[in-house]
Amino acid sequence: MTISVGIFGASGYTGGELVRLLACHPSVRIAFVTSERHAGRPLSSVFPHLASLPELICQPLEVSRATACDVAFCALPHLASMDVVPLLLEQGIRVVDLSADFRLRDGEVYQAWYGAAHKAPALLDEAVYGLPELGSRSAIRQARLVANPGCYPTSVLLALAPLLKEGAIELETLVIDSKSGVSGAGRSATQGSLFAEVAEGFRAYKTVGHRHTPEIEQELSRLAGIGMRVRFSPHLIPQSRGILTTCYARPRKTLTPGEWREMLYRFYQDEPFVHVLPLGEYPATNHVRGSNQCHLAVALDERTGWLMVVSVLDNLVKGAAGQAVQNMNILLDLGESAGLEQLPLFP
Repeated sequence: MTISVGIFGASGYTGGELVRLLACHPSVRIAFVTSERHAGRPLSSVFPHLASLPELICQPLEVSRATACDVAFCALPHLASMDVVPLLLEQGIRVVDLSADFRLRDGEVYQAWYGAAHKAPALLDEAVYGLPELGSRSAIRQARLVANPGCYPTSVLLALAPLLKEGAIELETLVIDSKSGVSGAGRSATQGSLFAEVAEGFRAYKTVGHRHTPEIEQELSRLAGIGMRVRFSPHLIPQSRGILTTCYARPRKTLTPGEWREMLYRFYQDEPFVHVLPLGEYPATNHVRGSNQCHLAVALDERTGWLMVVSVLDNLVKGAAGQAVQNMNILLDLGESAGLEQLPLFP
């Protein structure tokens, strides 16, 4: 069986990564790619690493192109996706949306954080939050619209889900410290992403008011069964890819370091893309680069009584395009790991 897919917004980092992954998928044919800025040009002229795909020509954004597709991926900017997704759904096309436009359940919360009223609020309740490891596979399989999670929230949720399910930490003590590579800011040229601004440096940014905060709070609250507010501090590190998140909290349970590690291991033991490291080992972003994997480690500081969970993932793969392909695989019952079995790149 061959699945036909279309990619709206293929000239950004996430769109280019979708093409890279889907081009090697055993069951997928890429029917079209769109880019308003590069319309009429081969995608390989935008991304030279895709030179083996000369047949992919960037098209203007026209929703009617997706008529013959089984699934459409929307890798459009926030605020733009909510104009396109309803039109695709009206045509009976299933959608995986990689923007933030359908991740939040509350339209007022969306407006407060993104500065615009939501144009399709009726779809907010329908959209399925697509993080398969946290029990949403059956909902994804039945969905018309999957809201692909953000990169920071994915790293946070995978780190904390086992602890919240067990009621194992004091929620009011939770502190989340995250660090991301520069590709997380997108491909548009801005002063903050210039080489001279980023190289040999390391800085915090948007430590109050980062747009992923309400998404993190929404999903942590769902897992914990109680409304949560979190302390979330993102940082920019001088590398292209990767997120490393460290979560700190005081434990509610008296467990040994090995028992804390076992709690995470049991939760993810059947998950193909989440790996819990042995005690004493810590994950590194260059150990997951280019893959759909997330590596986790847990440590108990018995001197201070604080618990730490560290997670790493590639923000463009498990944090975006890889997770979108994983969701498509579930939607169409293709085998969850199809097209995502490549090992990380190292060094």
